[in-house]
Amino acid sequence: MIETMNKPATLIKPGQTIGILGGGQLGRMVILEGRKLGFHFITLDPAADCPGSQVADQHIAAPYDDPVAAQRLANAADMIVYEFENIDPTVVSALERQVHVPQGSRLLEITRHRLLEKQALTAAGIPVAPYVAVVTEADLHRGLTELGLPAVLKTTTGGYDGKGQWMLKTEQDVAALPKELFMQEQPLILEKFISFHKECSVVVARSIHGEVKAFPPSVNLHRHHILHMTVTPAPLAEGMSDKAVRLAERVAASLEVVGLVAVEMFALESGELLVNELAPRPHNSGHYTFDACLTSQFEQFVRAVIGLPLGPTELTSPSVMVNILGEHGEAFNQAYGTLPGNVKVHWYGKKEAKKGRKMGHVTVVDDLESAIAWIEASQIWPPLTEREKKVIYDK
Repeated sequence: MIETMNKPATLIKPGQTIGILGGGQLGRMVILEGRKLGFHFITLDPAADCPGSQVADQHIAAPYDDPVAAQRLANAADMIVYEFENIDPTVVSALERQVHVPQGSRLLEITRHRLLEKQALTAAGIPVAPYVAVVTEADLHRGLTELGLPAVLKTTTGGYDGKGQWMLKTEQDVAALPKELFMQEQPLILEKFISFHKECSVVVARSIHGEVKAFPPSVNLHRHHILHMTVTPAPLAEGMSDKAVRLAERVAASLEVVGLVAVEMFALESGELLVNELAPRPHNSGHYTFDACLTSQFEQFVRAVIGLPLGPTELTSPSVMVNILGEHGEAFNQAYGTLPGNVKVHWYGKKEAKKGRKMGHVTVVDDLESAIAWIEASQIWPPLTEREKKVIYDK
């Protein structure tokens, strides 16, 4: 029997308006799902014709740090959320003094800053790769003495899809680093390079009432630091999926997440899991949930922030999600008219196709071998390498 009595109240109700900081594809898909629940949407994004603006009721085309635009958003919205983390937390802090911002500025401040994120995870007892903070060249050399080579030097803010990262394999790599890196106000972070077996992720929701539900883990393949493919159920050794879910739920609880957090992890040959990065919003590796779960990550996000009971997260079908980048567009367009019914297309409405730019994705709702067979036969994407096949087929 479904229990309906004594449920906590939601923050807002159908007919009210949710404001979104950011107008990318994540915001677009949140809006598409949120409309089904009865809400209106207004987006704030510098681009006038961003993916979110195309499906929103209203759009404010302005920089995120524009105080007039932020005030317009606050005046028009009954609640505000953010769909990516490269926003100044002071903007969010100012907004949350006027209107509900359930995710809050604290979570944003931590997860947009790699050093603060690692420190918060370490304080919560969450396993991460060894790291040191770097401000000066002397700090870098002390860090390399402690961690050894290879190592990865990263900016603490602003980097995504491999940007703001330098792989240091040799002393020559260290010597070739731009000197201006050590002339910035923001510190850097040096991390020990982890020779991982697989990259996996878990998207977990936590509502304003503290209810927590995780989606099934996935294994991810990256190409040139950009997510290429997500496989679900995750091809992991026995017990590893449950371990990944428990770890992600610990992260959500320790950071008091409201909304969603994607917990990206390294799975080691030893069976150990290390948390690599967090994203406090819907995530590319959770796109499969739109077509292969009882509740999508986007609906779950809305449910979590407004206070509805979270939806069931069970997988309804195995699936493989593949990103369509700018360089895949021509081949995808040629194949479009012959796409089979179990290939679910999500197109983001971006006008300019550039190499490495995410234009859309497809989710093949089928068993792993059949899905991969179609992906390879379509010739939209370069074929899987032997190493990539090993990652998705071996446990």
